[in-house]
Amino acid sequence: MPHEALTTPLYTTAATAKGGRQGHVTSEDGVIDLATGKPGSKTNPKANPETLFAAGYAACFGNALISVAASEGLDVSESTVTASVTLGRTSSGVGLAVALEAVIPGVDDDTAQELVDAAHQACPYSKATRGNIDVTITARTV
Repeated sequence: MPHEALTTPLYTTAATAKGGRQGHVTSEDGVIDLATGKPGSKTNPKANPETLFAAGYAACFGNALISVAASEGLDVSESTVTASVTLGRTSSGVGLAVALEAVIPGVDDDTAQELVDAAHQACPYSKATRGNIDVTITARTV
């Protein structure tokens, strides 16, 4: 699928990192201002790029899910999305994989699957990662 260029910017932000994984990251609006650390530290855990990516993807996918459901006349605002991001070795170095789990109350299994499939098509993070990293999606109902 060819690259899809932006036609109308809706929002722009920036973040600055210093010191890599064991440094500090700040957003230009001051909302994010935190120390970063290597993944997996049990004694002094800190946010890392994978943590931040997981949070961003989960929130973005959750919003896409709410939007596509609303277009079908459904309210899934009580849904949760968990993004599990894995950093690992690839044939060319290091890469990422993501497992998304959406828990959608009040709908049947088929509807839940249709909603997550549509959200995966609409979500900007899904568009950005499509064809670049492995992304798996699971829908659960409660």
